[in-house]
Amino acid sequence: MTTLFEKDDGNAGLEELEAAIRKSQLRLRMRERASAILSPLAAIVALIAIWELLTRLFDVPTYLIPRPGLVALALSEHFELILKESWVTTSEILLGYALSIVVGIPLALAIFLWPPFARAIYPLLVSSQAMPKVAVAPLLIVWFGFGLLPKVLIAFLIAFFPIVINTVVGLAAIEQEKILLARSMGMNGAATFFKIRLPNALPSIFGGLKISITLAVVGAVVGEFVGGNGGLGYQLMVANGSMDTPLLFAGLIALTVLGIVFFMLVEVVERLCVRHRSMGTAGARESM
Repeated sequence: MTTLFEKDDGNAGLEELEAAIRKSQLRLRMRERASAILSPLAAIVALIAIWELLTRLFDVPTYLIPRPGLVALALSEHFELILKESWVTTSEILLGYALSIVVGIPLALAIFLWPPFARAIYPLLVSSQAMPKVAVAPLLIVWFGFGLLPKVLIAFLIAFFPIVINTVVGLAAIEQEKILLARSMGMNGAATFFKIRLPNALPSIFGGLKISITLAVVGAVVGEFVGGNGGLGYQLMVANGSMDTPLLFAGLIALTVLGIVFFMLVEVVERLCVRHRSMGTAGARESM
């Protein structure tokens, strides 16, 4: 009986130790998450404080660099206008980004799966990136007018290339041993692609998607600069023409917020997909 109680005490002590380790790991993860949020906020507050201090210390004219307080005032006074123009720019960004995904990923698959097509089209893709998109924008305005379509096309032209390249690199970056093992287990080409090669390429694909969403913001603004009649880029030009520098900075802040929000949304989707992939891999191992 004494031996049995000693075993029970040992199991209880082991369970308490495991519970303490889990609590310690949870606290560590919570501190890391808090640091990931608070550190950028602290840096932003410090930059704003330095900005305010330097503009007051050197008496910088408002038309050159406005104080943060004047920018905040411009944001509050023109909030409805900025919000309205943000919706216009958001539609251009999302449509151009969606088009870059719809075209970029199938194009990458064709390049990866069909070598003759890759040899023919890959040099054209690379050379197309050497062409300044700002130079192409006026031509798109001539062809398609001053509506939504030219801005969407410019955002697409700027954003789709990283998706193509990262998808091709991700599909090719897999150990050949995994492919041979899958074939030795009786998997056909389609099953190997969808169960092994494509999940392995997800981090690289999402890397391209995150780069492309920021470039889509740039593309939409370029389109609005060249031939816009609305959107945050057009509003920046109006503010610049009237020397309203606080409003100009307010528009830049709105564009920055848009880019950060879209980037974070893509990152959330990436985490969900990678988690689903990990759970699927764990389930497959358990079934084996």
